[in-house]
Amino acid sequence: MAKSRQITNSLFLGRDTSWLKFNRRVLEEAEDTSNPLLERVKFLAITASNLDEFVEIRVAGILQRIEDGYEEIDPDGRSLDQTLDALVEEMHDYVKEQYRCWNQQIIPELDRAGVRVLSWNQMDDEAREAANNFYLREVDPLLTPITIDPAHPFPRVLNKALCIAFLLHSKRKATSGPVLGVITVPRALPRLIRLPSSGNTIDYVFLHDLIERNASGMYRGYEILSKAAFRVTRNSNLYFQEEESRNLLETVRSELHNRRKGDAVRLEIERSADPEIIERLRVNFELTESQVYRTDGPVNLSRVMQLYSATPRPDLKFSTFVPRELRLHRKSTDIFDELRHRDILLHHPYDSYDGVVSLIESAAEDPNVVSIKQTLYRTSSDSPIFRALTEAAATKEVTVVVELTARFDEASNIRWARALEDAGVQVFHGIVGLKTHCKLALLVRRDPDGELRRYAHLGTGNYNPDTARFYTDLSLLTADPEITASVHNVFNYLTAHAESNDYAPLLVAPLTLAERFMQLIHRETEHARAGRPARIIAKMNSLLERSVIEALYEASRAGVQIDLIVRGICSLRPGLKGVSENIRVRSIVGRFLEHSRIYYFENGGNPDIYSGSADWMPRNLFERCETIFPLRDPAFRDRVRDEILAACLADTVKARLLRSDGEYIRVADAPSACTAPSLSSQDCLMRIAEGKASLRDIPAPILYPLAEEQPAAGARQSISPGKSAKKTTRTPRRKKPASTSGIHLAASQDDNIESALN
Repeated sequence: MAKSRQITNSLFLGRDTSWLKFNRRVLEEAEDTSNPLLERVKFLAITASNLDEFVEIRVAGILQRIEDGYEEIDPDGRSLDQTLDALVEEMHDYVKEQYRCWNQQIIPELDRAGVRVLSWNQMDDEAREAANNFYLREVDPLLTPITIDPAHPFPRVLNKALCIAFLLHSKRKATSGPVLGVITVPRALPRLIRLPSSGNTIDYVFLHDLIERNASGMYRGYEILSKAAFRVTRNSNLYFQEEESRNLLETVRSELHNRRKGDAVRLEIERSADPEIIERLRVNFELTESQVYRTDGPVNLSRVMQLYSATPRPDLKFSTFVPRELRLHRKSTDIFDELRHRDILLHHPYDSYDGVVSLIESAAEDPNVVSIKQTLYRTSSDSPIFRALTEAAATKEVTVVVELTARFDEASNIRWARALEDAGVQVFHGIVGLKTHCKLALLVRRDPDGELRRYAHLGTGNYNPDTARFYTDLSLLTADPEITASVHNVFNYLTAHAESNDYAPLLVAPLTLAERFMQLIHRETEHARAGRPARIIAKMNSLLERSVIEALYEASRAGVQIDLIVRGICSLRPGLKGVSENIRVRSIVGRFLEHSRIYYFENGGNPDIYSGSADWMPRNLFERCETIFPLRDPAFRDRVRDEILAACLADTVKARLLRSDGEYIRVADAPSACTAPSLSSQDCLMRIAEGKASLRDIPAPILYPLAEEQPAAGARQSISPGKSAKKTTRTPRRKKPASTSGIHLAASQDDNIESALN
């Protein structure tokens, strides 16, 4: 009874379980035969890379909290131990599904397509000779075989480094037992080696297979009894107090070395490994049996991404998409002249990111631009924006706020920061205790009329031209005096911790953003209660903040129709009778990574639309510097509502619907799906960008009923206005909004929730 009551009282889904559901949706794309074959390989590699990060950050964090004695309860009502047990069980099942996809689907289909991953026995003489020559020339000089004995302790295995373990028997010491040998596979070499082929096939061999084949030459005097590839994942959280750091850059740099040597949290090893090898490794890394993951194929599936990048078979990939280029008005002399007359809204990757790059490059080259300020969270290895900033520093005042602790980009960001400083750029690292996650650029220019004007870029994505080709994001280019003045105040906040009394029209975290979002949700609630048009559509990466979820529940109970497009984690339970039956949650996983954040509020028929860098997560609202900007131009609002959001809500191909029990179903399997036309939102938006389709090709969405006693199946609804039916020291923050009143349910409502969950 106690367990049942715990489930009944939970209005929230667990964060980590929700994330695993997201990664399963990515795996579904690897299994989806409607995707080109090499794209499916790419999706499979992404699932492995995603799981790596989940283990080394989230699972490692739970283990650390358990070890530190925390006894917290997750929002879904489970203790840390219960959460960990459930995650481990699901991860083991998930790994089996990954390798089932690899072995039963990907490998056979690659073979039929003429792309082969061969074992030594499958190779012909020409391929074997080439493989041996490659080994002697490129591989052998990089290898360091180790035998574990009192004089040679177990080597320090780096985080996620692929290794090979050997069970060895000494030919000289007949009475001694077997010993363990270890070779680390060089990271400098590709994991798949291209082989010559006499036919029309493209052939590869795994590097570790090549090393295993030649291992006897490195262990002369030993008989190799058994061998197995393995990999260890370590705790990769950075543990330091920014408030206690004299130099944040040096502190982060030193902690990166510790990351590579953190406590082991997972051992991956081939299922065929000798039990003695597995046990010796498990004991050495101080792992429990549940932390050992046996793989039915190559350890580290993320490395099969090389098949996608190295295989010259465009017929097995998505067709090339050429984004729409920014075209200036024929009367405009340059981008600045254009922005003095109109703002520009770009939707990447459908609109080329070159427009943003051009703005920064033009500012660097233009002698009339006197200063440039920009934030950098993540960027590419050869970024034209980075080059423009360093070149501009020779003649202009250039200020860059570099976020050093952008997860897994810390090392590259340290390099960028030092290179920028060497070029004369003023580099800052934001505010102690806050990540700088906002995407802002501010240019000051003395225009031909003698006026000193500000120009700004505000975006939802990183200043990374590479990822901009497959991340969906929005960019606003503007010379609006109010917006640019607010951006100026945000930079003062970042460089001097100087707070402004008002950042309007921008919403800025952790100062005004959370409070304003709550006001906007409550305003829709009041509109619904007064019988006025009330609607919320929110598109984001993740939804976790409890106070926001409770406010959405209250709005739903008041009659507000709410559609949430949440790519990843979602803790809200939709479709609960009496609580959230007016809320629908979609997740779209497709060719592009849905990364834009858009927030639509009907406002009684006078819609407000916002976009920016923040999700509805505690870290975005209270632990980062974020900016959300309004779309003030009516044409921009129409485009976002009638094109971007409408396409997402009409997607019946790549969209999944979240049920109240936390499971996702494809839209095609949902009630009313039979009345909906087939549509992929991303394909549709590509066709519109190419001029092959128009807004008329986007059908009206169906509001799928997920709770009991919902409207009749097939009831359509337009989105047009008027038609919407730890233990740490922290920097002091603005007060977090209290939980919404009215969400503590009566017993009869508890019964409804239990029925919905079951």
